[in-house]
Amino acid sequence: QVQLQESGPGLVKPGQTLSLTCTVSGGSITTNNNLWNWIRQPPGKGLEWIGRIGSGGYSYYSPSLQSRTSISRDTSRNQFFLELRSVTPEDTAVYYCARGPRWERYDDWGQGTHITVSS
Repeated sequence: QVQLQESGPGLVKPGQTLSLTCTVSGGSITTNNNLWNWIRQPPGKGLEWIGRIGSGGYSYYSPSLQSRTSISRDTSRNQFFLELRSVTPEDTAVYYCARGPRWERYDDWGQGTHITVSS
């Protein structure tokens, strides 16, 4: 079974760039027909899809976050990354990485990492 583990700074100041890593074990991020997603949940709100990178390395983003977001990967380390630029307190959330076989399907999740944006 695929396992995912997020890692990140915990606290980011407004205006800075948030960088998160998802380390994958039990399967390769280059295996065909897999989508590797970043999803977040702000306090008291529902899940928000941020973006994804496919097994072929192509990235797609939520239109509302596209201008501030980059998703990339390191296949040698079996990791993929989220970069969210110019963060504000509204970016405070639990951030998850998740794997799925197709759009809007998430079969495996990381445990989530809490990110607070505050000065």
